[in-house]
Amino acid sequence: MHRVVVLALDGVYPFELGIPHRVFGSADSRYEVVTCSVDGRPVPSDSDFAVDVGHGPDALTTADTVVIPPFDLRQATAELPERVLRAFALIPPGARTVSICTGAFALAATGRLDGRRATTHWALAAEFRRLFPAVDLDADVLFIDDGDVLTSAGAASGMDVCLHVVRNDHGAELANRVARLCVVPPWRDGGQAQYIEHPVPAAAAAGTSATRQWALERLHLPLTMADLAAHAQMSLRTFARRFRDEVGMSPGRWVIQQRVVRARQLLESSDLSVDQVAVRAGFATAASLRQHLQAAIGVAPLAYRRTFRTAERVES
Repeated sequence: MHRVVVLALDGVYPFELGIPHRVFGSADSRYEVVTCSVDGRPVPSDSDFAVDVGHGPDALTTADTVVIPPFDLRQATAELPERVLRAFALIPPGARTVSICTGAFALAATGRLDGRRATTHWALAAEFRRLFPAVDLDADVLFIDDGDVLTSAGAASGMDVCLHVVRNDHGAELANRVARLCVVPPWRDGGQAQYIEHPVPAAAAAGTSATRQWALERLHLPLTMADLAAHAQMSLRTFARRFRDEVGMSPGRWVIQQRVVRARQLLESSDLSVDQVAVRAGFATAASLRQHLQAAIGVAPLAYRRTFRTAERVES
């Protein structure tokens, strides 16, 4: 069983501390989740109570994945206390590390993010860049998967990144089932930009939600920017601006993202050929599907299918 170890640091945020248990613990017993501290003692939270964890730092030596929840930013500096560094040193080589919100500050202070793309809460971006100029920070996204290191933005993005891990490990069907159990969307469109620029859209403003739903039902058809704008009854310029404000990315990028999601679902759940999957997902050719799937998750369609079909045979 894949072991997830959650490392609670001083000033931990209780809500986010519980996210790994809630998500991975709902994944049909595929994961074992334990919580530890750097010394095995209760951990003061950012609220008016402490958290009595079940394990000391030795739990990190058994981790396949380590999750670092956010903690009080007053505890975050460019250098970590020696006892925290000793705990990080116990993480096995090759273990996956995942941070939520300010957890990225701890990862960056260990040097694990130097030269890599990462994210954290948009409101902390300037401070993060000041402390860790060697990190390629992108504060416009909900999370970044950089292989063995994943970073995510504020509170709810902890759900996003954990669901993403389940999706990559075991496929969209299980991730969707976990999302339903947690009563959250299995995938949120866009990035942090939608929250930075327009936290509360004007009530009278026409939105693009209905057009996005319309497009999802027609991914197999050619969809141009003009088609989307016409459905929304907006000019091209107004539609593009409003779409980016609401979703955090361009309409074209969003359509490609949704087509990749559709293709992954079909590869996991059907026996359709790669050519047939490409057509149903809206890619013009199998070559186009291969290109976009490779760019999104780093594998070819047949390799992706084999991964999840092999997992199904092992489980049965």
